[in-house]
Amino acid sequence: MTGGRHLVIVESPAKARTIGRYLGDEYIVQASVGHIRDIPVPRDLPTEMKKGPYGKFGVDVEGDFDPYYIVSPDKKKTVADLKKALKDADTLYLATDEDREGEAIAWHLLETLKPKKSLPVKRMVFHEITKDAILGALENTREIDTDLVDAQETRRILDRLVGFELSPVLWRKIKPSLSAGRVQSVATRLVVERERERMAFVAADYWDVTGTFGAETEQFTAKIATVDGSRVATGSDFADDGTLKPKASSATVLTAETTTALVEALTDAPATVANLESKPYTRRPAAPFTTSSLQQEASRKLRLGARQSMRVAQSLYENGYITYMRTDSVTLSGEAIKASRGQAAKLYGAQYVPDKPRYYQNKSQAAQEAHEAIRPAGDRFRTPADVAGSLSGDEFRLYELIWKRTVASQMADAKGTTSTVELALEQSGRTATFRAAGTVITFRGFLAAYEEGRDASRYGSDEAAGSGDKRLPQMEEGQTLDTRELTPDGHSTTPPPRYTEASLVRALEDRGIGRPSTYASTVATVQDRGYVLRRGTALVPSWTAFAVVRLLEEHFGPFIDYDFTAQMEQQLDRMAQGELGRSEYLKNFYLSDGTDGPIGLKQMVDHLGDIDARAINSIAIGDGITLRVGRYGAYVERAARDEDGELIEGADPRRAPVSDDIAPDELTVEKAEEMLERAKDDGRVLGTDPESGHEIVAKDGRYGPYVTEVLPAPEETSGGKKVPKSKQPKPRTGSLLKSMDLATVTLEDALKLLSLPRVVGTTEDGTEITAQNGRYGPYMKKGTDSRSLETEEQIFSITLEEAEKIYAQPKTRGRAAAKPPLKELGTDPTSEKPIVIKDGRFGPYITDGATNVSLRSTEKVEEISEQIAIERLAEKRAKGPAKKKPAAKRAPAKKSTTAKKSTTAKSTTAKK
Repeated sequence: MTGGRHLVIVESPAKARTIGRYLGDEYIVQASVGHIRDIPVPRDLPTEMKKGPYGKFGVDVEGDFDPYYIVSPDKKKTVADLKKALKDADTLYLATDEDREGEAIAWHLLETLKPKKSLPVKRMVFHEITKDAILGALENTREIDTDLVDAQETRRILDRLVGFELSPVLWRKIKPSLSAGRVQSVATRLVVERERERMAFVAADYWDVTGTFGAETEQFTAKIATVDGSRVATGSDFADDGTLKPKASSATVLTAETTTALVEALTDAPATVANLESKPYTRRPAAPFTTSSLQQEASRKLRLGARQSMRVAQSLYENGYITYMRTDSVTLSGEAIKASRGQAAKLYGAQYVPDKPRYYQNKSQAAQEAHEAIRPAGDRFRTPADVAGSLSGDEFRLYELIWKRTVASQMADAKGTTSTVELALEQSGRTATFRAAGTVITFRGFLAAYEEGRDASRYGSDEAAGSGDKRLPQMEEGQTLDTRELTPDGHSTTPPPRYTEASLVRALEDRGIGRPSTYASTVATVQDRGYVLRRGTALVPSWTAFAVVRLLEEHFGPFIDYDFTAQMEQQLDRMAQGELGRSEYLKNFYLSDGTDGPIGLKQMVDHLGDIDARAINSIAIGDGITLRVGRYGAYVERAARDEDGELIEGADPRRAPVSDDIAPDELTVEKAEEMLERAKDDGRVLGTDPESGHEIVAKDGRYGPYVTEVLPAPEETSGGKKVPKSKQPKPRTGSLLKSMDLATVTLEDALKLLSLPRVVGTTEDGTEITAQNGRYGPYMKKGTDSRSLETEEQIFSITLEEAEKIYAQPKTRGRAAAKPPLKELGTDPTSEKPIVIKDGRFGPYITDGATNVSLRSTEKVEEISEQIAIERLAEKRAKGPAKKKPAAKRAPAKKSTTAKKSTTAKSTTAKK
């Protein structure tokens, strides 16, 4: 090693490169690449520890809950490199992130590297990566804060205890490979409860009338408010069971008939201005971004998922464009306020900047993850125009969003006038009033730079009728206006909207569950585990999630309770402030007998009792139909009945698989009956195979329609026992081609499918060429060389000569010539490129030239709208590039068991 004598350790290589540019040659900046140690799973513990107090969790549950740490296998080289660099260093700077997790990483580095006692060790913290901030951090170092370390390590231990105690219960009672988590299970419960509300929802029908009033040249619309002295019911007046809420019981519900009669009675009736009000309108800018609000706004405005927005923000931070992106503080530093006000005045004018700076306060008293809100880095912000050459795509869009929000937070209020008018109509013995409201912005203020987005409302446009940015004509009370038109309109109430990633993060934050730094990983985890599926931007729970949440609610209530989970976060906050001991809290959480509070987790698991797995995995749909969650997916089931509807004793129930494409609230009795009818055990008999004599049937399976042969029942062995299934012959099966339909497929079609793969012929060197249908479409195979076919029909028609011509061509991934698009769908708001649907190798797909997403098997080209295409592309971008499987590695000759037991944070000598 050459150069300086000071070693600076940060978390990421990108951050190391950026910081390295600001420090002199005497500093060597290296990255730990995140965490270097973790609690191993029990199977990876040294043999002598597997039977002791560490054996179940890697945590000493019989002592002070000390965790046992080992260096992660993929970090051994990193640790070795850091130790090598440390040998010649005069000073060690631990410059990991300034939140609890970063503090814990710094402590782990100190515990693992074990620098000499004579070597100065300094904790270096900064909230932005600029030259001034880095040099300032070098001059203002501190020691490791062991209270923050304790809080973070306790969080890790809690996650291990909860996950390792509850997950095995899910494996036994639902299905393998499931997991429970301290925060992820609560987040899943939120999504499931919303879907339960949608399933129980009963729509209510109601009508209203929109009137057009005024002179020929100056007209406006208004909504009916009262009829014959009674208030007209709107969507918000109905409860989820379809009835009027108690406070709206006196409201009049208009029907199609009563609305038509009212319109006929009041047609051409003059409208009198009964009331006219004007009020000043003022709107303040939103506070600067926290982690949570950034994720929400990035979801609304940029269509980025929580995980994607944090990944982009991390890159912006590490490259010196923004301040630290994990924070729940809305505070801006003095230099940031000065920079914001200066840019607002320069770009929009002095009148857009208030006389005094704006200061924001956190709603949560526990907000302390970092010292400042998310903002552009530096004391002079770079405008979006300044960074356009160095940033692109999502990075540029997110930086622009942060810049706008920060500058707008220091700008003047938006000013205007809100006018409300009430019109009275009377004719033919009927009376009605109509109301309209409009806001006219006279001074845009901060709106010139930025306007905050909003989540979707469950009530339709009828709730906001007449409001918004529209101007009403000049009127005065008592004035008579012409009634130009009265238009009746029918509505149905809608169920509560499903959560999006943005609204789920908001719900977690409002309930005090988790912390800003955990929201992205929590939302990603519930999707990765298959508990929550995405439909556009909406989050839909799987049936497995229903079973998991029900089991946890009925048998582990406190650990999925919202208030209980929020209180755990409050206790961790107390621990971070040095007000609560780690060992004391963990002992109470895990071992409490319930005398002085909730019963401990161990006590609850030890006295769990019997769990009716069948009941947990069953959800009544109606009319004797039950949905069950099985090991291989969800299915509907109904007891077998005869033609008179009587139960057939001893008969197997009728069953049908349920596709993930069907959301829980869409599974009605009618839909379930349709699936049961399609999935009759015997299927649709097509005929008999003349060669084998076996009956051929067509069925609808979980993965789509298919044909199969019915084999005779296996003969019994000499001992009178049935032949095991593993030794029974398997029937031939074949999926239907896209051009085939389950209702019309013929025996001839089925026999062709069952004959695949088809031998096209044999080449001169004796290699056989076959044609078949695969997961990605029709193709040919010659040894290990596969070539795609253009159409499914070619499987049965291609000749050996044609096949050899294809194999004579060089193998290429692309097509020989580009085909014209199947449909054009406008411009994508993200990439600003035209969206089209093309016919690809594996079927039709949507593309903007940069991102491709295949149409689902149930979708047709003509049904895809521009909005659907935009959402599908945004969803694909949010997932990021597909992860490549790592190459197989040879097992090491001998597994090292030299990891030593770690001491707790309190027992370190980090404090000097």
